Amino acid sequence: MAVCARLCGVGQSRRCRRRQRHNQQDQCSDSDMDEEEEERIVALRQSDVCGGGGGGPAETAGPDGRVVSGDPRAGAGPPRPQALTDLPPELLVEIFSTLPGTVLPNVALVCKKFRQILNTETVWRRRCTEEFGMKEDLRKIEVGAVSARDLYVKSFINGKHKSCCTCPGVIPRVLLPNYEHMDYKDVYTHLLYPYRHILGIWQPDIGPYGGLLNVVVDGLFIIGWMYLPPHDPRVEDPMRRRPLFRIHLLKSKKATVECMYGHKGPHKGDIQTVKNDEFSTKCNQTDHHRMPGGRQEEFRTWLEEEWGRTLEEIFHEHMQELILMKFIYTSQYDNCLTYRRIYLPPPLPSALLQPGLFKGTYGSHGLEIVMLSFHGTSARATKLTGDPNVPAGQLTLDVDLSRPVVLPDEERQRSIEELSRLVLGVHAEVQREVEQQETNASIAATNSTEEGACGGEERSADQSAGSENCQPEPSSSSNQLELLPFVLPLGVMARNEVYPRTCRKCFYGTGLIAGHGFTSPERTPGLFVLFDPDRFGFIWLELKSFSLYSRLTDNLPHAQAPNTERFEAMLRNMQSWTS
Repeated sequence: MAVCARLCGVGQSRRCRRRQRHNQQDQCSDSDMDEEEEERIVALRQSDVCGGGGGGPAETAGPDGRVVSGDPRAGAGPPRPQALTDLPPELLVEIFSTLPGTVLPNVALVCKKFRQILNTETVWRRRCTEEFGMKEDLRKIEVGAVSARDLYVKSFINGKHKSCCTCPGVIPRVLLPNYEHMDYKDVYTHLLYPYRHILGIWQPDIGPYGGLLNVVVDGLFIIGWMYLPPHDPRVEDPMRRRPLFRIHLLKSKKATVECMYGHKGPHKGDIQTVKNDEFSTKCNQTDHHRMPGGRQEEFRTWLEEEWGRTLEEIFHEHMQELILMKFIYTSQYDNCLTYRRIYLPPPLPSALLQPGLFKGTYGSHGLEIVMLSFHGTSARATKLTGDPNVPAGQLTLDVDLSRPVVLPDEERQRSIEELSRLVLGVHAEVQREVEQQETNASIAATNSTEEGACGGEERSADQSAGSENCQPEPSSSSNQLELLPFVLPLGVMARNEVYPRTCRKCFYGTGLIAGHGFTSPERTPGLFVLFDPDRFGFIWLELKSFSLYSRLTDNLPHAQAPNTERFEAMLRNMQSWTS
């Protein structure tokens, strides 16, 4: 028992300290007495745990701190806590750490004891971690394994350094800020909570081009990363990131916004919340975006970052025009942009592949980002980035999962005529069904004026039953589907010469095409090809071209929709943003 008591912290040395404090009660303050009582209760519980396994009487702590024998059921033990304030401080810390940070200021108003406990770093560190995913220790900012880009973003730049943050292997001369004066309560109160509304993924309003912005908590910063597709046509390469702004605390415990656009380091910026699910950024020193060589140097630098090549290496004249047009259009904003919130599509366990974001090839326009989502028996791909023909926000692919297409043998797949015959046959069938549905709807509208409310209720019930039957079939996982040979027909242009030579399933679908300026848009038939859980393709029959899509695997926190209704409403609004 003595050994167990010492291991639990109730040994001779602690008992002696209590006896000394008991002999000096006249010199102790009320707060010391409270602390002594709390420590006595904790010591009592620990001794019960260590000695409660025996069959004899339990040992308890007497009023003078000595260990005496007695039966707790006979009333010899100390009084149990009757209120929350009677609990020991370490238990209150654990309890308060589980509460949302928004309610902790009200808890601190209860009493002096609660206010003192809520100044504990453990409480606020846990709230920063659980609510905002903060991972870095305020006292231990490690930079040993940080990339040049991340080190640039997280550091203050020497004004003489003019290297681009995107240059691989170049470590800029930096001076990390001193954050020893900060604590987790300040970070939560003055940084994370005030800017919580801008965390997540957003689409910038850049005309038809759109984009993908991911705002995350990164150590002691809130950073807005613009996600850029890989260089064309390397669709399976990882995404590229470019910092647009960052927010951090000053010594005055005031959050400051800095623009990261350009090549001269961080400079003054501003963020304004326009309305719910919308905010805007503004650069207050746009001269930092200019380069000594003027627009020509800016264009060459932008071209190397955007396309990974020089203009001389792009021989296609139409492609050169599209690239120059995009530079002129996007550079005029100077990082003064409006962003609208977007959500990731909700996962579906019965889907052929999980929904999410994909990178895809779009001919001379390069790589673009689409969002694949499932709606009943349809799979839809919505553009997050776009081009002057089909802008961001439009429904680029609409696939009917209830209409699979069985491919012929590999030799006949090489014939574009054979593939057209299969797909156009399904397309004609769909057109006939649409015409029949329109006719039935016209007849039903006529009959509805003659029928009573009862008949209308019965018809509504039938329609709802029909809609339930249109849910996706609980098909087996795509990992269990048989692999089939796949080859592109002769005459179909593919920017990716290396593409999967086996597929799991094919479906009829339509793709959206339009003239420059989104003129004369129309949906044309095509073939959706599922290769594996992370890749799919689409053959545009009218354009005789093939697009390959690869999943975006980056971590995107704070991007899930609260519910399906919010996600559906967001999709509807996206088309109006860029129309």
